Amino acid sequence: MGFGETEYPLKRIPSVVEASSQNLESLNEYSYSRDEVELARYGKKQQLRRNFGLLSIIGLTCTLMITWEGTLTVFQSGLNNGGPSGLLYGFLFTWLGSIFQILVMGEMASMIPLAGGQYNWVAILSPPSCSKFLSYLTGWMTVISWQAALASSAFLGGTMIQGLLVLNHDGYVFKRWHGTLLFYVIIALSLFINTYFARMLPKIESMVLFIHVVGFFCILIPLVYLAPHGSPRDVFATFSNGGGWATDGLSFFIGLSTSMFAFIGCDAASHMAEEIEKASTVIPKSMVASVALNGSLGFAMVVATLFCLGNAEDAINSPTGFPFIEVFLNATGSKGGATAMTSVIIAAMVFAAVGVLATASRMAWAFAREKGLPGSATLAKVEPRTALPLYCIGLSTIISVLLALINIGSTTAFNALTSLVIASFYSSFALAAAVLLHKRLTTSPEQMFYGPFQLGRAGVPIIILSLAYSAIGIFFSFWPASSEVTAMTMNWSVVVFFGVLIFSLLFWVIYGRKVYTGPLLEVSNN
Repeated sequence: MGFGETEYPLKRIPSVVEASSQNLESLNEYSYSRDEVELARYGKKQQLRRNFGLLSIIGLTCTLMITWEGTLTVFQSGLNNGGPSGLLYGFLFTWLGSIFQILVMGEMASMIPLAGGQYNWVAILSPPSCSKFLSYLTGWMTVISWQAALASSAFLGGTMIQGLLVLNHDGYVFKRWHGTLLFYVIIALSLFINTYFARMLPKIESMVLFIHVVGFFCILIPLVYLAPHGSPRDVFATFSNGGGWATDGLSFFIGLSTSMFAFIGCDAASHMAEEIEKASTVIPKSMVASVALNGSLGFAMVVATLFCLGNAEDAINSPTGFPFIEVFLNATGSKGGATAMTSVIIAAMVFAAVGVLATASRMAWAFAREKGLPGSATLAKVEPRTALPLYCIGLSTIISVLLALINIGSTTAFNALTSLVIASFYSSFALAAAVLLHKRLTTSPEQMFYGPFQLGRAGVPIIILSLAYSAIGIFFSFWPASSEVTAMTMNWSVVVFFGVLIFSLLFWVIYGRKVYTGPLLEVSNN
């Protein structure tokens, strides 16, 4: 398992994908850089500008995942189902499962460094009989996951600002439409940076990575130093079943969504593949580095917060809506101190939205390029002056603006987006991993076309473990937080997830199957 040397001939590796032979351009028009050769192997031409290196893409992935910040923002779910000990052990379980996932994705991204990520991997690795349909289905699930992730990050940032208003102004009345307006401010800022400052995005992400790490210590040190500490038993042996489920074990698995949500986005680098230099090597390295760094920071923050939690019921029922703000207030004894600490997390959430918009728009653009979405002829266009997929950036922005309207009617329904992110991301990963497993088991090692990063003999067991973990995540992501289900406590993610899948299948039957063929040839690779 690790990185090896790989030759990059201009000959295209045989794939199982049906490809269009129309509108081919000669490869002779391009210089034979390593990245262009790798694109040409799959019939793709370079359209986007390669601005990202290893550090900047680690910065984008880490600040998009924001694991230690993200764990705090959805702390309430884990405290309610699982309790302090459930959160702690659940984080370790999820961290291990995420490591299995990124090792598998790293191998596939090294083989096939295309911006479509999962759906490209499925298209090229699947048996010919089902390649077209499976890649189409995977593409839709991946698009869903990133659009939901964008809306979730902006929503959490906006509602945290509302939490600070509740904390600092006794007369402030919490209104859902206020959160929607703050949501729009964060989306507008993300749009501005992704368009007018797009060339500076790699430098911005490198800077934000520094803030991400330094901000961790700015929170951890005053929290540990100032807050009263609980006993080890409070942290390591205190479970909770606030949802009223039949067993504590079932409650634990339902509460895993807190930690799972904090590791979402570890595949971000794969969707920026066509903007990364030496992508087949850099993407696996950035995935491993991001999960290792964010997992370490996240685990330390979980342990510190649990020791400084105080009364768990008071934290869960905080009027701010976020238990961690109550913890910060108890630690500092000052609204100003709690506000300053919370502002660090809000800043991280805002910059996460910037990174998610970049990734979501590239994923949509890549899928539209293969005619997988309605309006693909327009969405696949790249603005020649900036080399940006402006139509897909606009589409992602509009989808988030519309999704935010749900919050005006019901916060519960909008909160289901976190579950939707988990379900759709894990589903798209599971399809890709299952296809890779089938390919490994039915193809001799000599005929496999690995990239620089490969798992070797450990590949099959790692893939199986990653699939088992993903199945757990998918299954429990649809469960409500409480056993007493009403319209207000229902987890509506299951309705949205299958609703979009049904729409995609209808689109497939009516139109998609006639035009979608999987990855299309854009350059001649003869």
